[in-house]
Amino acid sequence: MFVEVIIPLALPKNYTWQVPEQMQLAIVPGIRVEVALRKNKKYAGIVKRVVKEIPVGFTPSPILNILDSSPVVNDTQLKLWEWIAQYYMCTEGEVMQAAIPANLKLSSESVLQWNEERTLDFSDLSDSEFIIAEALEIKGELKISEVQQLLDINNTYPVIKKLVEKRVCFVWEELKEKYKQKTENYILLHPKYAQEKELEELLNNWSRAPKQMELLLAYLHLKNTTGIVTQPDLLKKANASAAQLKGLIEKGILIGERRNTDRLPSLPKLLSLDFKLSAAQEKALASIKEIFESKTVCLLHGITASGKTQVYMKLIEEQIQLGKQVLYLLPEIALTAQMIRRLQKSLGGHIAIYHSKFNPNERVEIWNKINSGETKVVLGARSALFLPFNNLGLIICDEEHDASYKQQDPAPRYHSRDAAIYYASLFDARVLLGSATPSIETYFNVQQNKYGLVELLERYGDVAMPVIELIDLKQIPAKQRNESPLSPSLLKEIQETLEAKKQIILFQNRRGYAPYMICDTCGWIPHCNHCDVTLTFHKGKQKLSCHYCGTTYPVLQTCLACGNHHFVQKNFGTEKIEELVAEAFPQAVIARMDYDSVKGKHDHDNLIKLFEQHRIDILVGTQMVVKGLDFEKVSLVGIIDADGILNFTDFRVNERAYQLMEQVSGRAGRKDGLGKVVVQVTNLKHPVLQFVQQHNYQSLYQFEIENRKQFHYPPYTRLIQVIFKHKDKHIAEEAANIMQQGLSIQFGAYLNGPSQPIVDRIRNQYIWEILLKLPKDSKTVHNCKKMIHQQMIIIQNNKRYRSVHIIPNADPIY
Repeated sequence: MFVEVIIPLALPKNYTWQVPEQMQLAIVPGIRVEVALRKNKKYAGIVKRVVKEIPVGFTPSPILNILDSSPVVNDTQLKLWEWIAQYYMCTEGEVMQAAIPANLKLSSESVLQWNEERTLDFSDLSDSEFIIAEALEIKGELKISEVQQLLDINNTYPVIKKLVEKRVCFVWEELKEKYKQKTENYILLHPKYAQEKELEELLNNWSRAPKQMELLLAYLHLKNTTGIVTQPDLLKKANASAAQLKGLIEKGILIGERRNTDRLPSLPKLLSLDFKLSAAQEKALASIKEIFESKTVCLLHGITASGKTQVYMKLIEEQIQLGKQVLYLLPEIALTAQMIRRLQKSLGGHIAIYHSKFNPNERVEIWNKINSGETKVVLGARSALFLPFNNLGLIICDEEHDASYKQQDPAPRYHSRDAAIYYASLFDARVLLGSATPSIETYFNVQQNKYGLVELLERYGDVAMPVIELIDLKQIPAKQRNESPLSPSLLKEIQETLEAKKQIILFQNRRGYAPYMICDTCGWIPHCNHCDVTLTFHKGKQKLSCHYCGTTYPVLQTCLACGNHHFVQKNFGTEKIEELVAEAFPQAVIARMDYDSVKGKHDHDNLIKLFEQHRIDILVGTQMVVKGLDFEKVSLVGIIDADGILNFTDFRVNERAYQLMEQVSGRAGRKDGLGKVVVQVTNLKHPVLQFVQQHNYQSLYQFEIENRKQFHYPPYTRLIQVIFKHKDKHIAEEAANIMQQGLSIQFGAYLNGPSQPIVDRIRNQYIWEILLKLPKDSKTVHNCKKMIHQQMIIIQNNKRYRSVHIIPNADPIY
């Protein structure tokens, strides 16, 4: 018997191992096995399939060990991995690396093993070598970490190298389980005091140790109120020490017991939706159910604040009652915090949250609960797609238009919305895509009758859409514009909103204080040493920072070009907006939400809670404030620099600009309809601004779809981008040209490039790109992907180009 095993490496194909006879009954797809690859390097791989036929042309090595009694990955997941690897042009090992929680991927640790054939003559060894040899002779084997404890840590590896050369020991690898079950000390009352009479007698005859009496009474109170008592909770309530508790245990009154416990507290499993759908929501819900009878995918096009989430909750409740599982995808971790509170209120312990901010052990526990079927609903960002669902009935992909659903780096560069549709098909499950501003591709699929469509075009409670006012920045004197990005009209609106005890969101899609600094004499601008980009000034850190590679630099006082000492800060980031608003409105409470200010696990949630509780008056932020957040008291939204989102060099620029402005404007007036949006812009005639003012998605779609057809962009074509990176600009260009020549024979009509992107150097790697606009024909796309892989092999077989990093990217999003 043989097995095909996926190991977490970017290998061109999966390899086959032999199954020893004594292990054959325990081998099934989805379990982890220990295998060796090249010499003694060991990996925990996943069995993909069992193979009966003897492989042709080589003799497989045996697997070393079976690590699980039951599969950690199911057949459906393995099919999803295979599809993602094929469609997004990566390896199954790379998909496994992304899909499996870190603590289910066993780590390999080097071990020194005593050479039994070595004589006990240590005369040729140095003092350090002698210490290790003696320990090895006694113990038989030592881990590297144990060797480091015996020696100076800087001297460890040279000593090991010498011992191996002198044949004192061998080095081999062992796999180490990283996941550790959390344990907790639970406190119980001794059984002899279980009856009320005995307990009463104990309390009445208590003569000394009043602190222990206080501790016992605290235990009884906790036991009656919570049912279970942990040692930390008891000591905290009684304000007692561990020694005092130990005294009660030694007297035989209380018992301490070490138990396994969950890292994530579980809530009671509820099903209590305490709201009533409006007539429009009821109609939308009925329409979705009707569409799901004939189509697997439905788009819910609901304007901002129309109550899409309540419709989702009704569908989730129905799936739970049917015993099915539900995956609820959101594009950003920032959204999950607010959403989980709303869902837990109605669904309780039925729902779990899953995203990359959880630590590795927490992720394993969620994985196991979903695998066992204990958890029915998962709310998460794109990585939640890889969880081991067994009985999936519905996938909800909220804010389906969001670019964050596309993984950029590293591989697999999958789009979780599209992968979710394939994943659902494996279960015969249904997919509901929700958005106020659907992607052009999704709406095109609706027009082609591939997806169903349900529209929810009125706000919940008949609340009016916000009024959108355009401020022409050209009417403001240049000197005034340079001093502050906040126009007099916007400042007046902020003042009036604060006086009305309402809240404000200010949107600026640049973080930091000033996006760049310029020498006032010669115009020189500080750039990153590793990337071809200007450095952003962060006033709070007093650093210049590169937003591509993360390198920070001290603030320059002298121009490196002319020696002048005067720099001018240009443009405005969220940090400076926050400062200017604080100066203009000293009585207001102001906070900032961007990547710099909300890095911690709970930072998003804490900030959102403060804003919900109206303990913050003005929230300044980047795209984080745009996406789906629901705040009742917000009546004003200011878009500081609309030009910055209207002028990208990307064929999706109009679509993206409309989505951003419409989404951020949707945060205003959600409760009482008294919302206003102020958009500061220099080009008032831009067509997207008219669509936003009218909240007219249909006009945007018609405008965009005609341009896409004319210039051969999705949804009329399939894009494949191939990126070439190398520290030598000319080598990267040569490799790109070889690929272009190889592809042009069959696909020359669809080929664009090679060319350099706007930012053509990141982390000291020069970048060249090729873009293919292929017809939507699966055979042509498949043949092109096959040809790209062949060309990659040809290029990297040439010694000159072996170190060129070639990245194929299907359906790229820039």
